[in-house]
Amino acid sequence: MLISALHGYYDILAEAGKVLPKGYSSVKIHYLIALSEAGEIKGIINYQKNEIRKIGKKEKEVEVPREEILPKRTEKPGIDSNYIEHRPLYIFGLNFESNGFSAQDKTNKAIKSHGAFSSVNLAFIEGIDSPIVNAYRNFILNFKPEEETENPLLLSLGKEYKTAGFAFCLEGRTELLLHKDSQLKEKWRQTYREMEENAEELSAQCAVSGEIAPVSRLHNKIKGFHAMGSVLIGFNNESEESYGNLQAYNSNISKNVMERYTEALNYLLARKEHKQSLDEITMVYFAMDKNEGYIEEFNDAMFDDLNEANQEEADTLLHKIGQEAADFNLSKERLSMVEKLDENVVFYMFGLKPNASRLAVKFVYRQKFADILYHIAQHQEDLKLYENGKKISLWRIMHELKPNTNKKLENDPALAEKILNAVINGYPYPTALLETAVRRIKTDQDTDRYKKINSTRVGIIKACLNRAQRQRGKKEEFTLGLNEESYNEAYLCGRLFAVLEKAQLGAYSEKLNRTIKDAYFASACATPAIIFPKLMKLAQYHLAKAEYGSSMNYEIGQIMNRMGGAFPSTLPLAEQGKFILGYYQQFFKSYKKAENNEQEDN
Repeated sequence: MLISALHGYYDILAEAGKVLPKGYSSVKIHYLIALSEAGEIKGIINYQKNEIRKIGKKEKEVEVPREEILPKRTEKPGIDSNYIEHRPLYIFGLNFESNGFSAQDKTNKAIKSHGAFSSVNLAFIEGIDSPIVNAYRNFILNFKPEEETENPLLLSLGKEYKTAGFAFCLEGRTELLLHKDSQLKEKWRQTYREMEENAEELSAQCAVSGEIAPVSRLHNKIKGFHAMGSVLIGFNNESEESYGNLQAYNSNISKNVMERYTEALNYLLARKEHKQSLDEITMVYFAMDKNEGYIEEFNDAMFDDLNEANQEEADTLLHKIGQEAADFNLSKERLSMVEKLDENVVFYMFGLKPNASRLAVKFVYRQKFADILYHIAQHQEDLKLYENGKKISLWRIMHELKPNTNKKLENDPALAEKILNAVINGYPYPTALLETAVRRIKTDQDTDRYKKINSTRVGIIKACLNRAQRQRGKKEEFTLGLNEESYNEAYLCGRLFAVLEKAQLGAYSEKLNRTIKDAYFASACATPAIIFPKLMKLAQYHLAKAEYGSSMNYEIGQIMNRMGGAFPSTLPLAEQGKFILGYYQQFFKSYKKAENNEQEDN
């Protein structure tokens, strides 16, 4: 399904002029080699451009290489030169090490590479007569790597030499680039056409297009994961050579389809708006439509994090339908009309994870775009704790599943995939999501800058509990704000804990180094019958000193009456989640109440 989808997406990109013509590659060029008519190197010119990039939390102006279109690059292993080479090892035949340049190495790779470059390119430009091509020919004939180890122009590049891309121009004529010479471009068109006509390849029915065509033995590299590129489809073990079919002859994908799907995938991976990192997984997505508005809407709905202070709420489709999406029976047709989106536009999402040699596809989702936005809106409603709650991005959810002492720790890729599946398809959240959120709250510690019981983690717990109820055909148990009508024992225990903590805080004017939450929250959440009798005795002292002790005493009595005066001995996972939710909602209500009392006093 994925290969077929990328193959189809290529047509959309080609129509919009966003992909390369057949027989060409996009190459990053850092420097121009300025040649005299005699082929001497007269200068190495910085060809990079300045762009504003986000580095950390700040935007900085940095130099980035320019993209140039050159004859199709080779992707074969070993020594194999390109027509119009850009790689320094081939052009100069020199290795750069800490002490400078050397033409010698254990395998003579540098000299062999330069030799391949010379023979291939001299043969290619034979018969072409133009100033830049003549200078290029003279350079190839006269450049001797062993005589250029002290070349000051090359030494000025330093360690950048090894990874830089090079193009050729005439001295004083930087606009006269070798790869843009009209005669050379026509020669390449003829050469590439002949290469395709003369290629001896196995022909079979393509598994994607259905046509009888030459099967691609090797698939083009996918860029963006490893320095040398990765492959999505490849076979390099004898056990995979069914019926004697070597390498990718096993996959029956035609050369034409291979070139189209790899080009489309490389296009997506080169654009940050089409991908998102979920720890070890790179999530890539696209709509089967040339309108990029679908991508903008999806990014805003799924990944824009509006949970930070001073960040304004975006006016998007998701927010316009947010309230209505609480009704799970909202018609998708009505949803699609909000912004006149075509509800039949197909949207693809897939996850890639690199390994030693290939890219592993972790998931592939295909849905109508309106369905996706509908399920994301429902997901946001499930997460909300108050009426005007801001949306929580998927990135924020994954971030909050990590311990507050090590936010660089990566989540289980399988969990990320299951969470995404639940969000996109409206399925129940994985049990591991609830387990992780509860565990993080119970084991993390509050700091001056971070609260372990925060709206994101509690919102995750509420979403897991309510969606599980809904999937069982039962009424959602937890509402926005405090549910004072609930008789659930775990929820009531959480409420009671919040009131007891409030009493303790109200009994002391100075800040406490350790509260009952720091000392007893985790154990009270798991074994209320053991912990709460101790807390109730301690609370009598706090209530006597607290400013609003009488009102809190009344609230404690109400909660205890609903519980029947007894505490549950143990609470399983789901009940622990209810405990945390009850605690948070009660504490939030008490905080607002105290805030209102202060305003009335003033």
